[in-house]
Amino acid sequence: MSFPTSLGTSSADEIRLLGQDLTADLMGKVGFGELAFWLVALRRPTPSETRVFEAVLVALADHGFTPTAIAARLTYLSAPDSLQGALAAGLLGGGSRFLGVTEDSGMYLDEALQGRDVPTDDAGWDELALEVVTATREAGKYVPGLGHPVHKVQDPRTPVLIGIAEEEGLRGPHLRLFEAIGRVHEQVLGRRLPLNGAGVCGAALADLGLPVELLRGFALLARAAGLLGQLAEERRRPIGMDAYLTVDRNAVYVDPAS
Repeated sequence: MSFPTSLGTSSADEIRLLGQDLTADLMGKVGFGELAFWLVALRRPTPSETRVFEAVLVALADHGFTPTAIAARLTYLSAPDSLQGALAAGLLGGGSRFLGVTEDSGMYLDEALQGRDVPTDDAGWDELALEVVTATREAGKYVPGLGHPVHKVQDPRTPVLIGIAEEEGLRGPHLRLFEAIGRVHEQVLGRRLPLNGAGVCGAALADLGLPVELLRGFALLARAAGLLGQLAEERRRPIGMDAYLTVDRNAVYVDPAS
């Protein structure tokens, strides 16, 4: 029997990864972000791609006491013997409202671009964006990547990541369409919403040619580092018990029939 793989194999005296000798070719020579890209794309990213990719990982690593961080801290409070359980609890909360928006936005933009000619100027992008947002609204759906519970005017990550992509020559069609959506959506939705960081990360990752069906995985990869930091802080300066008691001691019974 044989089980083909292009990833890792090992023998009694050697470990190989991506066709490279792990110890001779990769350790100390390849950064973790670069390796993560390589493992999925099965090609080594260029320095420019690595810079954009790692900027995305940094942008998504931690955003304070989000539900994912709270879930991890409270799980650690309940089961301090299970660090992996606390990390998993935080990661399991990556969905359509937090973290998962990265994938949702990338897929949304990618589907919108399928079978279309790429516009050559902002006017063309705005026209396409207006068509896409209108169709989404008529279908009774939401445009992923619009709005943020904290950053009501501008998500500070958005212009920085777009700027990095521009500097590296990687401001591609997904980012340009996302930017155009930011310019025109008010005409359709009747209110102005910021392009959130998770959405712009999805657009940037899609422009790197990474599979849009896997973009949530990169958001979770980034957040795993943030959650480990949250758990380290929970050990140093715990708030889990206070959070639990605040909710528990203020619980008020209501008649379900009322």
